[in-house]
Amino acid sequence: MSAEAYSNRAIRSYLRRRGIRHVIPEKKDQQAGRRNRGARGGRPPGFAPARYKKRNTVERAINKLKQFRAVATRYDKRGYVYLGTVTAAAVIIWFRA
Repeated sequence: MSAEAYSNRAIRSYLRRRGIRHVIPEKKDQQAGRRNRGARGGRPPGFAPARYKKRNTVERAINKLKQFRAVATRYDKRGYVYLGTVTAAAVIIWFRA
């Protein structure tokens, strides 16, 4: 699933309200629609390719962690035990790399 699927005004305004800087690229049809509206279309949302690349790296790391059943399903009831499980999974991934 493409991250661009989540690029819309409602999501961007939600992120803005929460003080989160977005790294979602704008879809081509939204770019064209904004340009067609002229001055009423507003300014284009900022997009930093370097930040997007870092986001992709984090998402891939989380997906690797989720390959471990105990991490994906969170069998552990206590937070510190779950943190240990995630740490052990990260060490295993690190050793395999």
